[in-house]
Amino acid sequence: MSNYQLLLPKMGESVAEATIIKWLKNPGDYIEADEAILEIATDKVDSEVPSPVAGKLTEQLFKVDDVVQVGAVIALIEVEEKAAVSTPSTGDVPPKTAPALQATPAQTQNIPGLSQLENRETVVQQQPLQAGGSQSDRFYSPLVKSIAAQEGVSLAILDTIKGTGAEGRLTKEDLLNYLQNNTGKLQQSQAAAASSQPVPQPQTQASQQQAVQPQQTAPNQQVPPLQQQPYGMPLQQPQPVYQQAYMQPTVYQQAPYVVYQPIYAPPGYPQQPPLYYAMPPGYPQPLYPQQPEPQQPQAQPVAKPSGNGISIGADDEIIEMDRMRRLIADHMVNSVQIAPHVTSFIEVDVTNMVQWREKAKKQFETKYGQKLTFTPIFIEAVASAIKAMPMINVSVSGTQIIKRKNINIGMATALPTGNLIVPVIRNADEKNLVTLAQSVNDLADRARKNKLQPDEIKDGTFTITNVGTFGNVMGTPIINQPQVAIMALGAIKKKPAVIETPNGDMIAIRHMMFLSLSYDHRVVDGSLGGSFIKKVTDYLESWDSNREV
Repeated sequence: MSNYQLLLPKMGESVAEATIIKWLKNPGDYIEADEAILEIATDKVDSEVPSPVAGKLTEQLFKVDDVVQVGAVIALIEVEEKAAVSTPSTGDVPPKTAPALQATPAQTQNIPGLSQLENRETVVQQQPLQAGGSQSDRFYSPLVKSIAAQEGVSLAILDTIKGTGAEGRLTKEDLLNYLQNNTGKLQQSQAAAASSQPVPQPQTQASQQQAVQPQQTAPNQQVPPLQQQPYGMPLQQPQPVYQQAYMQPTVYQQAPYVVYQPIYAPPGYPQQPPLYYAMPPGYPQPLYPQQPEPQQPQAQPVAKPSGNGISIGADDEIIEMDRMRRLIADHMVNSVQIAPHVTSFIEVDVTNMVQWREKAKKQFETKYGQKLTFTPIFIEAVASAIKAMPMINVSVSGTQIIKRKNINIGMATALPTGNLIVPVIRNADEKNLVTLAQSVNDLADRARKNKLQPDEIKDGTFTITNVGTFGNVMGTPIINQPQVAIMALGAIKKKPAVIETPNGDMIAIRHMMFLSLSYDHRVVDGSLGGSFIKKVTDYLESWDSNREV
């Protein structure tokens, strides 16, 4: 038997890390080849990670909600020697705390983002020394921690940097922007901290459990600086050391463990942040005082205001947003804040199109093996209009307009969970109706099964959303940034309409629908927006009812 190391696979050029959201298999379970082991999430899409080999799962190296770098070892699978010949293996189970060290250079050298990561053991040793006393439980990815350790940024400083990622998470770009704008201040802060930091001296265990009483100082008396002592160091210094309090350290296998030391100063002395210290393996640990039991919260009144002032009643249910819903919410709010939205509407007579599809759909499915829905027809019409009016196919960057060469049309797809995802049909103008139908059916099916890849929902230049699926006749959709326009397709209804004939006007029953176009008024004026939606209308109304399948 041998242990196969399952790596977090590459999920697109722009994806360097992912969050584990669910383990589908537990240690001891037998896994078939290509069977999914866990579910992961990136900022773009959720997906499953299959096993390339068959065997028994022996160890999970990461927990749910851990952020893992692409190429890191995430699990060990016990396989037969024959199956493991061409796969990396260690024979022995590696320490849980350093799974990324087990990947060989041949396996990780082409993985994006890994060149920015330090050796995991180095990060463990450096991080405590730079901690600067943060008591926050804010999450930081390994990449952010690595950059912070290299630049000498403490956790206390990281806590003050505003994050732009999901749930306010600090991203690599946030940290790099902070470093670029605050290099001088950071160097001064580090120099001041280095000048006030004493050289640690050994300490006896007896002195560890003593709490030196603070000395009172007159208000006009000069206050000496506090001396901060790491655990295990003696109280041999001219300045008084004040009460030391310890918290149980986190113990890492075959790696330094961390001791947390807050310093409490008496009145008149400057308050200083606590520190984290890395201690060597096997160093004796002190007895830690029992933490006081948390007090039970008092009963709340029947109705109370929430954080944003909304009153919550006793019978109300609070439902936490899932990860995808939070991403959608942030994306929508961001779009409305960035782009001044304008929406234009137009009514379309699609009788010829509806009658042609009804006549051709069975033949189409028999000939090409694909169901013919209205969506590829609308995509064909939109792509034709974009080619005629390319300034609708742009993005905005500050004062610059980026004119996109490719016409990549996203189609909003509702998921069984109630969330929404927008897979992208690339180069839609180069596809015919058959290939458009194939792309639409494939992407929609895999979207609902949570099988999309990150690259399949990026680089869209225009989006359509079919609100008619739910019986809605029109809508005012929000632009999918960084695009500048989105079209909503209303329900097709039979209505009496006036039609012109050589013998005069007549009233007939026609298939009618509304198109709604929301556009960014920074770069798309009413003339372009109105002309574009009229161009799509003309394409649909002039549909050839005798078109060959």
